[in-house]
Amino acid sequence: MSDPSLTSWMRFRQLPLAVVLGTNETASAVAVNLTVFGYSVILSHDPFPPVIRRGMAFHDALFDDRAVVDQIQGERAETAVEIASVLTKPGRVAVTPLHLTDLIAVLSFKVLVDARLQEHRVIPDLRGIADATIGLGPNFTIGINCDIAVETSPAKSGTVVRFGQTDPADGAAQPLGAAGAERVVYTDHQGRWHTPLEIGTRVFKGFVVGHLDGQPVPAPVDGLLRGLVRDSTLVPSGVELLEIDTRGRNAKWTGIDERGRAIAEATVTAIRLRALRPAVGTTGVRFTLF
Repeated sequence: MSDPSLTSWMRFRQLPLAVVLGTNETASAVAVNLTVFGYSVILSHDPFPPVIRRGMAFHDALFDDRAVVDQIQGERAETAVEIASVLTKPGRVAVTPLHLTDLIAVLSFKVLVDARLQEHRVIPDLRGIADATIGLGPNFTIGINCDIAVETSPAKSGTVVRFGQTDPADGAAQPLGAAGAERVVYTDHQGRWHTPLEIGTRVFKGFVVGHLDGQPVPAPVDGLLRGLVRDSTLVPSGVELLEIDTRGRNAKWTGIDERGRAIAEATVTAIRLRALRPAVGTTGVRFTLF
């Protein structure tokens, strides 16, 4: 009899593979789109910044919780064989705590998408790891640390950048309905976060949502919890801790929102544009990433 794990591995190796750095809602929207377009997708977790919009992301699969976005399910995988096993199932993406350096050692990729949205960190040169390296958000320069990029700022979400660099982070919270920055709570110090609440819970201004190192954190406005760092997470200073949607019946805390969909669709467009460039050292020869 053949080894089932070997059979899964051989089947998996025949599929185009994409690695998405990040397990946040933007990374997850990209993973959904790439899955629909015929890729096997791995999401590689990075702890910074913490994921808050977990109802719109595959992040909680890391803790073996159910994580479904637009009918695609995320499943935890800790080894290459487990990744292969997950990706042979229809409608699945693999969510792994393995870092990119771990994945490089055992897998080769067609596409690498950096969706970590690390607005204030230096991004290393990720080119050459895959046929196409796509950077999402600030701190990307074409030909320096990525092949092509996509803007994620509210005013330019989904704009493909083929030359130069992406816009720097502006530090402003995206307006949602009539509410702006006042609906988001940021940490002012590092600490262990504890909360008994779940995404989608209705809260009122002043209600204690949780405690950061024992200090109560009240809701800044009335609404539903659209974003909330997972209980027991060690949270650094200066990052989003919770977000409230004040739009009442129009509030959204699951699935893919308009901004995420625009970025995800633009990522597929960026991959196609990258695929149209002539191969090095040839004339009129083009390659495909699909």
